[in-house]
Amino acid sequence: MNIAIVGTGYVGLVSGTCFADTGANVVCVDTDATKIERLKNGQIPIYEPGLDELVTKNVKAGRLKFTTDLAAVLDDVQIVFSAVGTPPDEDGSADLRYVLQVARTIGQHLTKYVVVVTKSTVPVGTARKVRQTIEEELAKRGLQDLEFDVASNPEFLKEGNAIKDFMSPDRVVVGVESEHAKKVLTKLYKPFLINNFRVIFMDIPSAEMTKYAANSMLATRISFMNDIANLCELVGADVNMVRAGIGSDTRIGRKFLYAGCGYGGSCFPKDVKALIRTADQNGYSMEVLKAVERVNERQKSILFKKLVKCFGSEEALRGKTIALWGLSFKPETDDMRESTSLVMISRLLEAGCQVRAYDPVAMDECRRRLGDVVTYCNDMYDAVLDADALLLLTEWKEFRLPTWAVIHKAMRHALVIDGRNIFDEEDLLEAGFEYHCIGK
Repeated sequence: MNIAIVGTGYVGLVSGTCFADTGANVVCVDTDATKIERLKNGQIPIYEPGLDELVTKNVKAGRLKFTTDLAAVLDDVQIVFSAVGTPPDEDGSADLRYVLQVARTIGQHLTKYVVVVTKSTVPVGTARKVRQTIEEELAKRGLQDLEFDVASNPEFLKEGNAIKDFMSPDRVVVGVESEHAKKVLTKLYKPFLINNFRVIFMDIPSAEMTKYAANSMLATRISFMNDIANLCELVGADVNMVRAGIGSDTRIGRKFLYAGCGYGGSCFPKDVKALIRTADQNGYSMEVLKAVERVNERQKSILFKKLVKCFGSEEALRGKTIALWGLSFKPETDDMRESTSLVMISRLLEAGCQVRAYDPVAMDECRRRLGDVVTYCNDMYDAVLDADALLLLTEWKEFRLPTWAVIHKAMRHALVIDGRNIFDEEDLLEAGFEYHCIGK
């Protein structure tokens, strides 16, 4: 099967590479000529464990290719995936200009039947706009009778675990409008689910809604637990005990019940905003999600508030050196979009602090975003040198078992504020630290 994937960002590159690894012939398309040249030379623009090896393998096998020319590949493919970006507009709605530009290009050059699949996260009704755009371009060419299908196939990849998620999905959601499109996409996904075919076919609007609903539900669980954690601190409860208690209820489950210093990334913040906006446009107010968003924004400053409390006032922070462990919004990625670290660095610099930071993979991304306003350290021990406080923002595995005695000697003030609740309080107290976490 021959397929094209437009967009070589996180979703497009991972999807294209994984499809190629099952034997499909894949052409990844992007308008960024520099990025395409880099990909042809084996340079991967994103960090995802195992992706570079998989790209190299499939390029060498001839199953994965890269180009800037979508028009040139349309005659040779059965499926075109649109995986371009849908950044939020100022009002929170998804910006569809790139999605519709792909549709316009397809309409301008299509000569035979294809299935046009939207893989980007898009609002309900986008597939209808894609179809309309293609039809308008075909009509200009006198090809209004040329048949094609549109479909929706939202992705549910977790950054840092995307390849495993794609290769062994717990479900694949596909919205179709014809039996023929269903047959084509069934053939494509059969290799991934050969022992247990877990493709859920539905109408296109339901598929488009499913992606937003899933991410919004997960974001809701996180904000709910952060709200509970903050109340636990006030009433003397331990959120870890509460989580164990409610997570044992099979109706609730244990996942996404971890309190922390806020969620970030490319999906949850954007999708919550977009779903709120979609509801507003349809005359309905998503009150729960609006609260989820408010709680999360507040939670991103919770460690700063704890730091101020430890030192007595915000003015007392001026001139202090603060060490940050973790810059990415989660482990196993260099993605800093909507990360808590961006909020923390801003608040710390405004308070007159010196910031020493370390992250296993996100240092270059932080430098690209912020320049040299912080000191980038060689490792986690370098970061705490002469620090007045250590703030844990991202729960990378290498941070879980540090040598506290070495850190105690390196720091000016033995204060640790754990934004992800990964450290053992007894270990830190025994090592002579003042320790604070979330929800206890």
